[in-house]
Amino acid sequence: MLLAMATSFWTGCASIGPPEPPSLELPKPPSDLRAARKGDNVVLTWTIPSRTTVRQKLRYLGKTEICRSFDASIKEKECTPVVGSVAPPADFENTIKTSTKKLAATFTDVPPSAIKQENPMGFAVYAVEVQNAAGRAAGISNQVRVPLVPTLPPFEDFAARPEASGVLVSWRCPHNAVSLKDLQFLFRIYRRLESEVRYTKIADVAATECAEAIPPNEEAAAGSFLDQTFEWQQTYFYRGTVVSAIEVPGTSAIEIEGEDTPEVKVFANDIFPPAVPSGLQAVFSGPGQSPFIDLIWSPGKDADIAGYNVYRHEISTPLEKLTAEPVQTPAFRDTRVEPGKTYFYSVSAVDRRGNESARSEEASENAP
Repeated sequence: MLLAMATSFWTGCASIGPPEPPSLELPKPPSDLRAARKGDNVVLTWTIPSRTTVRQKLRYLGKTEICRSFDASIKEKECTPVVGSVAPPADFENTIKTSTKKLAATFTDVPPSAIKQENPMGFAVYAVEVQNAAGRAAGISNQVRVPLVPTLPPFEDFAARPEASGVLVSWRCPHNAVSLKDLQFLFRIYRRLESEVRYTKIADVAATECAEAIPPNEEAAAGSFLDQTFEWQQTYFYRGTVVSAIEVPGTSAIEIEGEDTPEVKVFANDIFPPAVPSGLQAVFSGPGQSPFIDLIWSPGKDADIAGYNVYRHEISTPLEKLTAEPVQTPAFRDTRVEPGKTYFYSVSAVDRRGNESARSEEASENAP
């Protein structure tokens, strides 16, 4: 009995084991830091850690420091120099407990203009260091590189207006002076429907000449682009941005967008008639049958043509419309002819919105 009691005592003591050291609550460094540059601004985004370095749920979060370097990289254990910090989300502990969604953080940095001017082909390197409530961290995040290539301000007098052949987007180059080998500029044009939020790129127009120095007493160059991929009777918004494009050895081409122009609103109202029909001919046919005059003309090239109206008059009579509805094909037979009279014909084109072109040149034919 004493042996059994002793065995039980030692077995119970073994189940307790040595005490574990207290957790340091060190947040696991983010591994998804991303950077996007727009004009002078660099926007950093990352996921806020929800676990510690030992995979426990993180309870107490401190600030996140942002480090930036113009060297090749940042030392893994040192977040220096620090250019800013982000406070932890309000009520972080309860949010982590009640939500399964990942929390994201952002920070916007503006690198010094002097650095960009001194080293326009260089890079800024960024990392973040997430600390616990005691100000301690397990290291920095992954590092991201951002090009320092110069960007141009938005082009001036940005405008868009509907014309018969499309929406004409136009702008005027400002008086800039940028001289950097292999640096090219594009003017990127975006468009969105009024009912949508996201813009879609519709064109990249070469604009390197807009970066050249223009004497103050000379008129700045103008540029334009004809948008033909829209739909009539829709409302659109347009905006543009100047893109700096440069080839860097060992990497793919780098493109950095500048600031956007003000957006412009356009209602693509089709009030433009189709082109005037051409090549009208009139031929009489009568012997051995009821007399008639056949008309033929060249088909219109407009994509939205709905048909053609046919007109007739005699030498001393007013113009008469022969078609109650537009004819679908570029041909018409006039059976209301009388012998001994001369008839003058013309045709017009009509689009799907009822816009009618001017009448064509007349063709005449005599009914013997």
